[in-house]
Amino acid sequence: MGFVPFPNRSPSSSPAHDAAPASSSGTGAGRTAAAAAPKAVDKDTTAGILFGIGAYGLWGLLPLYFFVLMPAGAVEIVANRVVWSLLFCALLITVTRAWPALVAAFRDRAVFGTLALAAFLIAVNWLTYTYGVTTNQAVETSLGYFINPLVSVLLGVLVLKEKLRPLQWAAVGIGFVAVGVLTYSYGKLPWIALTLAFSFGLYGFVKKRVGPKVDAVTSLSVETMVLAPFAAVTMVALALNGSATLTSQGAGHFWLLLASGVITAVPLVFFGASARRLPMTTIGLLQYFAPVLQFIVALVVFREAMPVERWIGFGVVWLALLVLTVDMLRTARKHAVARKAALHPAG
Repeated sequence: MGFVPFPNRSPSSSPAHDAAPASSSGTGAGRTAAAAAPKAVDKDTTAGILFGIGAYGLWGLLPLYFFVLMPAGAVEIVANRVVWSLLFCALLITVTRAWPALVAAFRDRAVFGTLALAAFLIAVNWLTYTYGVTTNQAVETSLGYFINPLVSVLLGVLVLKEKLRPLQWAAVGIGFVAVGVLTYSYGKLPWIALTLAFSFGLYGFVKKRVGPKVDAVTSLSVETMVLAPFAAVTMVALALNGSATLTSQGAGHFWLLLASGVITAVPLVFFGASARRLPMTTIGLLQYFAPVLQFIVALVVFREAMPVERWIGFGVVWLALLVLTVDMLRTARKHAVARKAALHPAG
């Protein structure tokens, strides 16, 4: 759906923490700099939160965009999204003069191979998400992004062999119970939600491997370049068999489909601006904006059904996320206390 994995930073890191301390040697200039620093940090944090809300808010409202694109189907929407995103990324790269970085990414086989795998994973994610929204299953798509943090923790154990803290184990266990309840409610395994959660979880894992080497726009550009030939062939095939809607539904529909490039890239730019200004803990809390908005849109706008047993299943998922969030906040607090003790040792 266009989400971006968290940057590879420690939970307690932030621009304020990473910056060198201002001089406070007693001079007037030193005291002025020290007094101005908190104001600068507060302004930066506020901007980061606003950018984060903008990114996750736009991602959360994405189902409304897919809704107005009907009768276009999931395959056509994703194909157009890839092609027009590529054009928009080319414009961004030109404006920011980032062509050397793009060329370097293509020349580095490890980077390009990793981003090619990421492209496959995000294509699966986009297709599944768009299919879910356009077939009146937006509630289940929101579930996918609710359980994504739990899947990320599980992947840490299975792939990275990480050791989980007790509350993390509790959250994962509660998550398994939730999937069981929801399987009973739907009468089948919620495969849309699970595909979204695992594809994006793996996407985040893959992207973290190249995170320090490429910026967000370069990364998206490489991924869309990998997917663009397939997307272009798909658009031609749809046009030849008469099922394409790009030019058959009027000028408004045409321009709405072309706008998919901007709609894909703008939240990404907002996210990048937010991630540079905020600690990972705050980003982790902001991420819930997207599935909450998706869930509200599904219920209020699309009028999708939510029987009692499904509410119970979602409630169990939210309980798991609450446990995971408490653990995240506790860990961040411990890191902050440890860092403060290291900077200001007793005696």
